Amino acid sequence: MFFASSYPTFTVFLAVVLAAVFTMVLMPPFIKFLQAHLIGQQVRDDGPETHLVKQGTPTMGGLIMLIGMCLAVILLAKPEAETCLVMAAILLTAALGFVDDFTKVAMKRSLGLTPKMKLIGQFAISTAFVLAVVNLIGVKPVVAIPFVCTIDLGILTTTVAGISIPWLYVIFVDILIMGMSNATNLTDGLDGLAAGTVMVVMLVMAAIAFRCGALDSAIIAAAMAGCCIGFLWFNSYPADIFMGDTGSLALGTGLACIAVITNTEVLSLLIGGLFVAEALSVMIQVFHFKRTHKRLFLMAPLHHHFEKKGWSEVKVVIRFWIISGTLAALGFAIFFAQSLGM
Repeated sequence: MFFASSYPTFTVFLAVVLAAVFTMVLMPPFIKFLQAHLIGQQVRDDGPETHLVKQGTPTMGGLIMLIGMCLAVILLAKPEAETCLVMAAILLTAALGFVDDFTKVAMKRSLGLTPKMKLIGQFAISTAFVLAVVNLIGVKPVVAIPFVCTIDLGILTTTVAGISIPWLYVIFVDILIMGMSNATNLTDGLDGLAAGTVMVVMLVMAAIAFRCGALDSAIIAAAMAGCCIGFLWFNSYPADIFMGDTGSLALGTGLACIAVITNTEVLSLLIGGLFVAEALSVMIQVFHFKRTHKRLFLMAPLHHHFEKKGWSEVKVVIRFWIISGTLAALGFAIFFAQSLGM
């Protein structure tokens, strides 16, 4: 608490370090526990043949990532409404992902909760979050398009029992949070891919939140980056553990929630552009196949397409890290330039 008020820059960097250290310390005993109880990943039947060797690899590593992140946030961030609301959305989505992961393990299948059940849970979490931040901490229901315009999505607002409901903004944020959460989940298909790309993206979001004066959100974003760093030690190829939906759904939700707090919802689509591309590849593949009965990509999501083209898993991951870093840097450059009034 003292660091946060007196040395805010140091506090944000410390959040990265603490979350990474906590994750790295707690992960080995968790992996041993999972191995002892034969709790492992169920590989999808229609996935790349090279992934069959990953059957049985411990999963649900996202649980330890979130513990590491939470410990860092508890030690460094103030227990104010902003912190509590963002963390609540992240942890509730993590709980949804945990149920999904546990169902896969218990039922010994690659699919856990039905898509409908997941979406209902995510819809409830995202709707509660947007209504809370608008009514409790005064987030304005507007969407800023850098250097173009600011769109007021609060023009259709009704008040029920003292709660303001900006309908258009609620719909927009629901789509953003649910979309980014599932997009990050789709990206989590190769060793180190999701953790590495989320790490880069959240470091940029931490910088943006810091620049906006949202120190607590900056600490949360930094802690998310830190837990990804700690997790990469065990998730790099060949992975000792996977994060599962427990981690990937929660990380995507965290990204979108901090974008809402900092009013960078549109810009987050560029900063997290790799996740958007992965999700779009699946949507395009399904749409194209229904119309033509032919596949546009060799396999979706996009990272599997390049595996099918003969790229090694490590090459795909590193090149996707580079793409993600470039998009995140471009997004931050646009944000910074606009904040200077350029």
